[in-house]
Amino acid sequence: MGKDVIVALDFDSKEKTLAFLDRFTEEKPFVKIGMELFYAEGPSIVREIRARGHKIFLDLKLHDIPNTVKKAMAALSALDVDIVNLHAAGTAAMMTAALEGLTRPDGTRPLLIAVTQLTSTDQESMERELLIHVPMEKVVLHYAENAAAAGLDGVVCSPMEAGVVHERCGKDFLTVTPGVRFADGDAGDQKRVTTPAKAKELGSDYIVVGRPITQAEDPVAAYRRCREEFVG
Repeated sequence: MGKDVIVALDFDSKEKTLAFLDRFTEEKPFVKIGMELFYAEGPSIVREIRARGHKIFLDLKLHDIPNTVKKAMAALSALDVDIVNLHAAGTAAMMTAALEGLTRPDGTRPLLIAVTQLTSTDQESMERELLIHVPMEKVVLHYAENAAAAGLDGVVCSPMEAGVVHERCGKDFLTVTPGVRFADGDAGDQKRVTTPAKAKELGSDYIVVGRPITQAEDPVAAYRRCREEFVG
């Protein structure tokens, strides 16, 4: 699977989202629909963006008891998206149930990936607040191995962990990496960040980029710059 840039549609309304997408007259970027937009507009926004020809990563990070996640994934499988996700911390039983729910009667399903540790989490907060006293890389790798063993297609991790995840889980196990900023940009609330070029070097399969594109003066130019640096 080729590398690509996924644009995070971090907007709170259909109007803002479609106005942003209307600026792309030549490209159809791969997009991420997260909690903010999905909770504001519901499944209809997913259908509308799909109808416009965009690939979609539906980023809802499910985390609940296995049966609830299985039923939720069955509902999401009716939406024609390319990637959905959940929290690896939900355990193998939850991940297995999610796969069962996501798989349609004809055997097809979107790709399912697991969030390891959020890129806003650093070692200090993980230890102090989550009481996980293992190095971040080991935690991410362990969660990735659990996801791979459960049959998932990949993980969400920081670019810094992409290479070691591939080493342990295989080159076809996807690494979807947020926390990407241009070298001359602002890190915002992200802790574990890097540039598109560095993410490529580190082995990311997909980078998820929000504010550096969506809040740019010229979003299309920022998107093209990002793809040039990451895809080449």
